[in-house]
Amino acid sequence: MKILVCISKAPDTTSKIAFTDNNTAFDKNGVQFIINPYDEWYALVRGLELKEVNGGSVTILNVGGADNDPTIRKALAIGADDAVRINMEPTDALGVAKQIADYAKENAFDLVLCGKETIDYNGSQVGGMVAAFLDQPFISNASKLDMAGNTATVERDIQGGKEIVEVDTPFVLSAAKGMAEARIPNMRGIMAARSKPLSVVEPSAFENTTEIASYELPPAKGACKMVSADNPAELLNLLRNEAKII
Repeated sequence: MKILVCISKAPDTTSKIAFTDNNTAFDKNGVQFIINPYDEWYALVRGLELKEVNGGSVTILNVGGADNDPTIRKALAIGADDAVRINMEPTDALGVAKQIADYAKENAFDLVLCGKETIDYNGSQVGGMVAAFLDQPFISNASKLDMAGNTATVERDIQGGKEIVEVDTPFVLSAAKGMAEARIPNMRGIMAARSKPLSVVEPSAFENTTEIASYELPPAKGACKMVSADNPAELLNLLRNEAKII
């Protein structure tokens, strides 16, 4: 079974967010980057678990520049067999999805796994777009994935309950919480990752259709107002007339 796991890097949640170039670019200075948690904890680890049970290989795919290589090496340290970096600075979800799909199509993967979203943009777009480019089934927000031969049984959370579906390979899946338990790279994995193949390929032709107009930070939080437990009428008045949430 050939499994492709798509990963992206994201700022650590403790990073201070700022913008440059007249608020049109994210300021990377001093920012610690990590593997996007949904890609690492759920998509990658479940892919490795499936390989361990069924055999095959797990390939990491990332779209980005050379500064992404340390992030990719960490994914290799967790247990992936090899990695590919498409040498293109991502500008939007559509461009990233097109590059992933073109590579997946050329190399005939049985499964394409990704996290349900990235923690920086929270778009949840790439997985569905990849499936559309590949003309393959797409299962989103999956919390459980089991394989029996070429047939997968997938459980996903829906409003009010859970949905269980069956799908034959090849397909694309976005993984959510519950798919797997996070793995921490051990020293042996870290050392082995240094010699695992990391191929760099040039992007396929694609015309960018979007551009960033500007970024802005959310408004600062206002001062906290304390309301006495003996005065619920004041609390209701603030919620209704000031916060306007009831």
